Amino acid sequence: MGKHAKPSGKSAYEAPGSMVRARPLPVRSAVRLRRPVDIWHKPALSAVAALAIPDLTLWALGRLDLILYTSAGAMCALYAHGLPYAARARTLAWVVLGMVASLGIALTAASLITSTALLVVCASLVAAVHKVVCEATRIGPPGNIILTFIAASAFFVPQHPGQVPLHMALALGAGVLAWLVCMAPALIRPQGPERIVVARALEAAAGLLRTEADSGGGQPAGVPHARHATAASVNAAWHTLFLVPVRTPARAAARAGLERLLVRAESALGDTGPAIEASAGAEPRDTRFAKAQPRDTRPAKAQPRDTRPAEAEADRLGGWARELRSGRALPEVALSAAQAEELAGVAAEEPGSRRPGPPRPGSRWPAPGHPRGVRAVLARLAPGSPLLPIGARVAAGCVLAGWASMAVGVGHPYWAVVTAASIYQANTTLSWQRALQRTLGNLLGLLLYTALLPLMHLGPLAMIALALACQLGAEAGITRNYWLGSVCVTPMALLLTEFGSPVPATTLIADRWIDTVVGAAVGLACCVLVTNRRAADRIEVALGQVAAAEAVACGLLAAGPATGADEARDIGWARDRLAGCLVELREAVEVAAGEWWQRALPEERIAHAEQRGHRALAGLVRRLSAPALAA
Repeated sequence: MGKHAKPSGKSAYEAPGSMVRARPLPVRSAVRLRRPVDIWHKPALSAVAALAIPDLTLWALGRLDLILYTSAGAMCALYAHGLPYAARARTLAWVVLGMVASLGIALTAASLITSTALLVVCASLVAAVHKVVCEATRIGPPGNIILTFIAASAFFVPQHPGQVPLHMALALGAGVLAWLVCMAPALIRPQGPERIVVARALEAAAGLLRTEADSGGGQPAGVPHARHATAASVNAAWHTLFLVPVRTPARAAARAGLERLLVRAESALGDTGPAIEASAGAEPRDTRFAKAQPRDTRPAKAQPRDTRPAEAEADRLGGWARELRSGRALPEVALSAAQAEELAGVAAEEPGSRRPGPPRPGSRWPAPGHPRGVRAVLARLAPGSPLLPIGARVAAGCVLAGWASMAVGVGHPYWAVVTAASIYQANTTLSWQRALQRTLGNLLGLLLYTALLPLMHLGPLAMIALALACQLGAEAGITRNYWLGSVCVTPMALLLTEFGSPVPATTLIADRWIDTVVGAAVGLACCVLVTNRRAADRIEVALGQVAAAEAVACGLLAAGPATGADEARDIGWARDRLAGCLVELREAVEVAAGEWWQRALPEERIAHAEQRGHRALAGLVRRLSAPALAA
């Protein structure tokens, strides 16, 4: 995410006494390569398999002109690889239906509308819907870009109304194939996705313990970041496990084993560490009277402590993470009595819940009171949602980018629409980075496409092989940086257009380069002009949620240690709420901090809320897991 302001002092880009600030737009960090995502090969191989089968079938039938429609369904294989298989099956079904519906709208519009300018408007509105819905559902990578790429392309494909049902049927059939490809690994490793997400939480917890051990009693800057990362990883892992059904005793036992590992990873948050204790200092619990009560704001002097137990626990957590990734049997994990009570005491059916199958002992469920499923999506799209300005940005930017591309002579400006839609991220800083990455990646991709032209002349099979290789390269590179993935995405997209209606290479390359520059420039201009003023309002809401969750946590901590399953369950639910609120606050801060023109953030309130929240979270975790680290 974007860099956020320092805890104290005025930014060099903020005028004295001003209530708004302008932020610089970074360049170096936008092109820096990162470590690849651990499961990048799963969507890559799934997409290659889902594309290869229909492509080769169409080649055998001599109908490569239909490859755009089968690619629409096959590209759905890129989604939902981080979800357990039961949730993946439902999510992929919705993705396939959404893709087919978008394709149907685009093809119908292409068959009925002759005005290119009006088609640009229709494509832009569909792109805005894709962006908002994907953000509201939190579908994850690749997000809206695949849906928008296919739909925007289809808006400018010559079409007759009688052809639309057949083309939609081809997309649906390829989508069913993609669903089968993505679900096939369940036959070999049915617990693979949840094991990976728990392994990530264990690795994050091990990193936190090592960071605190390296501090030697000091206050390293990396501890707060490691604590936030661990809380986010553990929170994400719990939400993933909540999606795992427990219809049979065997499944319940497997999930319970993962829960025990995750509870042990969460135990790392129970050590408040010198950074939190020192930064908390003498902070009063009720900050409304802070001005009336003078207090000592100097950090508490950190005392050296024995780091050997923490280092041993970090090694143990890292070893368990490696065992999970290797597919070996789940290790035996020692838990405290309170942790065991919590896992055993939350099996009662939550009123109004729709969990599949009967409740089973030994499994945790999410804290009640939060909307889930369709209700959660509708809540994120309610009036006042921060997603609505993003949708407005996408619609306006795509329309203006498409019209600008038409003005400079491009006859089918769908690439400008796709470029504009792809650069819109959570804030201006990220959108600027994506625009820079997209432009660089497309330029290099056009050079790669030019170099591949001699191979394309070898025949259709060579073109299919190149398209599949580019798809694999795109997934391998895009997790390291978007521009690196775009280097392979660009020639793959151009190859798809070559199957349907060949265009002279010089014209195709020139049009795509113009579309890229125009789409990125116009889209970024709209992003800068249409600022997300609701980003700061989201912080206020998140601060209120953290304060409420912390108050509940402090009440439970003041009540004394948990004496039974009910008390342990309440502490677990309070921990879930507080951890989720802290993650939401940090996300809201990073989104607002990346807006280039935004009123000053309440940095001191944010820092104090996070300090108090993490201190209360550590207390809840300690209450349940204090004896576990000594095991």
